[in-house]
Amino acid sequence: MIEHLNRDCFCISLDREALARALESELGQPGLYALVRERNPHMFSAQPVFVASRHARRMREIVQAVETVAALPGYQRAVLAEAPAAALHDPGNPGVFLGFDFHLEADTLHLIEINTNPGGALLSAALARAQRACCDDMQGMVPTAAVVDAFESDIVAMFLREWKQAGHEGRPRRIAIVDTAPQDQYLYAEFLLFARLFERAGMHAVVAAPGALHRDAGRLWHGTEPVDLVYNRLTDFALDEAAHAALRQAYERDEVVLTPHPRAHALYADKRNLALLGDAGRLCELGADPATAALLAAHIPQTEIVTPHNAERLWSQRRGLFFKPWAGFGSRAAYRGAKLTKGVWDDIVSNPYVAQALSPPGERHIGDAAAPLSLKFDLRVYADVGHVMWFSARLYQGQTTNFRTPGGGFAPVYTEPEGEAAARLSRKRRAAPKFS
Repeated sequence: MIEHLNRDCFCISLDREALARALESELGQPGLYALVRERNPHMFSAQPVFVASRHARRMREIVQAVETVAALPGYQRAVLAEAPAAALHDPGNPGVFLGFDFHLEADTLHLIEINTNPGGALLSAALARAQRACCDDMQGMVPTAAVVDAFESDIVAMFLREWKQAGHEGRPRRIAIVDTAPQDQYLYAEFLLFARLFERAGMHAVVAAPGALHRDAGRLWHGTEPVDLVYNRLTDFALDEAAHAALRQAYERDEVVLTPHPRAHALYADKRNLALLGDAGRLCELGADPATAALLAAHIPQTEIVTPHNAERLWSQRRGLFFKPWAGFGSRAAYRGAKLTKGVWDDIVSNPYVAQALSPPGERHIGDAAAPLSLKFDLRVYADVGHVMWFSARLYQGQTTNFRTPGGGFAPVYTEPEGEAAARLSRKRRAAPKFS
């Protein structure tokens, strides 16, 4: 098993010159590496995270189980009954990939949350292009260029699927990558990578703020150019804000293909859903088979919605709980119960929050063996309609991921080879010359 490498391996697998080439030369974005280093010095970790193949398989099973449950009519009725109005519109396309965030500590694996607009996919791909096997233990784990190429091709195919399932033929002529003040966003570099990816696939792309969009003649426009598809990176998941009115109206009138969209968020990423997904009995009542329901219940920490009725009990149990806004994202307004003040608690009770049982993250030692530094890590699985596309990790210190930790940031996930690949690697190692 390879988990011990998270404690014992201090190799540097990141080739920073190769990373610069991946961001600039190969992807056609001159100056992007300098932008990342200036604005995001802790974006990329130099060391990988190791995950046993059995845990990778289990994450795939959990992802598929969520997808199976989300397709149940009974489940959809249950969650949409509490969803914002915009989520009731079904545009036909399911939404692009989800981010499934896991904590893995020793042999305990928990699904912490699901996101509909997960950041980091193309940054992780660029990071993968810059990896090297710096010791025998890593042989056979470093992704090849062909594997990364396939991931990026799958991303393009996913967006084309969205276009076609929304009722269109061919491919979109113009895609807008939309977020609030995009140039100020921490992951702005990734927006540029997506724009370049779309351009290479023959689709014009623009990075834009929602205020730069307007409706006219039954279409959505950016300036004088019509927009066919919007890659939505906004965190106003219901499109309730006034600044997003044009986008919401275009979405509800099917004047543009929006992905991800409010319906996808309601079905997958509203954190209230975790309380339902972790309740095996309720899932069976909604039509899930017992094995699927049991799998999810075993791997989702107990989650419940905070209400005035359970507030006193949850306050007394707070040291074992983590509190998150049910429509929130990232670490914003999320609190570990042990650090709560009474004033913050009063705010939680009067706002839409869930309480989730604490699940410790994994631990990765970095630095060197003489003076190791312990960082936490979580795992992010990028998955599209139940199919796992990529694994990534985030290293950090503090109570949540933050990209402010020296040595932290996005990290590649290495899993030991299996089957014929493992046999080939074993033969290669046995055949390698031995020196004394």
